[in-house]
Amino acid sequence: MKPTHIEHIGIAVKDLQDSIKYYEEVLGLECYAIEEVKDQKVKTAFFKVGDTKIELLESTDPEGPIGKYIEKKGEGVHHIAFAVKGIEKVLEEAENKGMRLIDKQPRKGAEGLDIAFLHPKSTHGVLTELCENKNE
Repeated sequence: MKPTHIEHIGIAVKDLQDSIKYYEEVLGLECYAIEEVKDQKVKTAFFKVGDTKIELLESTDPEGPIGKYIEKKGEGVHHIAFAVKGIEKVLEEAENKGMRLIDKQPRKGAEGLDIAFLHPKSTHGVLTELCENKNE
């Protein structure tokens, strides 16, 4: 596995609109996209900082992964996402190296990316997302 760059940093928030205000009014960033990913029970907002994106994640269902995360740990950094090429092969290599996979096959994520997660129990406590933009 050789990531090409940090694709984004995912941050779990309770209130997307309130959080957007902080990033825009205090940090001076611009929210360039808001998107709901129904199968992940989440609404996202994106900001660009240099070549890296910040993804705010608001749960649309308390039983969804972000809802459960916030209930257990509160708001804050949820995951780091790395851009990769050939995500299927990267997942296979990660599993062969002893990584615990949350997703054995990629699924569709925000911004049309193919995504898959590695379990934090095998990545030293950091929920790791792998992303591939098949349109690049």
